Amino acid sequence: MYNESNKIKILVTGSNGQLGQCLQKIEQNYTSLELHFYKSKDLDITNKDAISQVFKDDSFDFVINCAGYTNVEQAEKESEKAFLINEEGVRNLAQTCKKQNSILIHISTDYVFDGKKETPYTEEDIPNPINEYGKSKLAGEQCIQEILETFFIIRTSWLYSEFGHNFFKTILKKSETETELTITTSQKGTPTNANDLATFILDLILINNQKYGIYHFSNSGEATWYDFAKEILSVSGKLDTITLKKTDNYPTFAQRPKYSVLNIIKIKHIFTISPIEWKKTLSQFLNK
Repeated sequence: MYNESNKIKILVTGSNGQLGQCLQKIEQNYTSLELHFYKSKDLDITNKDAISQVFKDDSFDFVINCAGYTNVEQAEKESEKAFLINEEGVRNLAQTCKKQNSILIHISTDYVFDGKKETPYTEEDIPNPINEYGKSKLAGEQCIQEILETFFIIRTSWLYSEFGHNFFKTILKKSETETELTITTSQKGTPTNANDLATFILDLILINNQKYGIYHFSNSGEATWYDFAKEILSVSGKLDTITLKKTDNYPTFAQRPKYSVLNIIKIKHIFTISPIEWKKTLSQFLNK
């Protein structure tokens, strides 16, 4: 299956997003992998001809799909656009991967669940999204499962990094200009360092034990958004300068699952990889 250079060739879509940039940051650590990065403006996954053209110029052993519509609030008002990217775009990739004999690694979300459980969601739990973003991501997952046999769907949660727009960066930015922050306690999940997810994905390619299917990856432990904000401010040394207030009524346009912690036992068992506890990786990340 692999190309003549003996390097594993990988196409990365949506490389301008935070996960794509995290993959670019660590690619030099993986000398047996050859990654080809395409920003969303350079490769629109909703354009099947554009995808075909990329494959016409090259062949790939794996495709990592980091492209996606991720604005949860805006998706309520732009559901057609969310489904165009998160369902139709994914269908295009899956069909091309099948034709080209490439393995698809697709990034999905904890928001495919309704949040009514009180224990971490396993890969066997039945999805039931309660917002348009989650519905569009589930539709993409279903396209992959209908078309492909060789795929990895990786559901993750509450991604943050030094790149892109995320809660971590928002809290740090607000701490520079504001003296009081009110953060919700009404949702519980797991903050996940996108750098850890990027490492897991490339390690997964190297392992490639052909145990295809759906996997949950997040850092371990659980937190509310208030807990996450408090830890960010504490580790960055700014907690003493900010008055942090709790609220259980923070209005959002999109409905959010109250509990969306992911069970990560399966990846520990199948890949013998143990994700770092969320507070520990946040501390290591901020203290680099």
